[in-house]
Amino acid sequence: MVWNGHMTMAIRPLKTILTREKMENIGETLVGDYLKVKYECDFVAFNVSTADPKGEIDVVGINSKKKEIYICEVATHLVTGLRYVNAKEKISDNVGRFVKKFKKNIADADKVFPEYKKKHFMLWSPIVKNPKTGTKFNQTKDIAEVEHEIFEQHRVRIEVISNQEYMDRLNYLREYARRVTEELKSPVLRLFQIEEKLKKHLH
Repeated sequence: MVWNGHMTMAIRPLKTILTREKMENIGETLVGDYLKVKYECDFVAFNVSTADPKGEIDVVGINSKKKEIYICEVATHLVTGLRYVNAKEKISDNVGRFVKKFKKNIADADKVFPEYKKKHFMLWSPIVKNPKTGTKFNQTKDIAEVEHEIFEQHRVRIEVISNQEYMDRLNYLREYARRVTEELKSPVLRLFQIEEKLKKHLH
């Protein structure tokens, strides 16, 4: 999947470029499902490559009717939490990594979708640890620094979905799956649907 900076903005090319591909992981699948269910995105793409500069966006969702786009970075680390480490210096790389990613994502979105006035930039991570004061790796502080730096440089607010907010969104999808009667195609939603329907038959 390539995000072309010279992409025309007609709906037909969007359908060609932003098509459903094989999901990279279950965390990205979940994010894509939420964009479809909650924000009514009619196009969701995974692992979107950017050419200039070269990179990749985990999940992109588009609501073409409302002219809104959702650009999502996804980090599903269940044991360590949100932890990227600079291997050479043995220090946290969370701030450098995500500041670089979001700066690129903002520039790409402005270039490719100039007429989309509402652009949402999100970081999805189920577990962001808040360790004791003085701990070498402080994930909560890292996220705050990323939010601050991006806002100061671009006046863009990063929406962080983690911990309780992440659980709230899981529950939103679970409730949606409970209400729907037809078979859901997403593996995440189908699992929720099975669990919710099964509850009615347990004693």
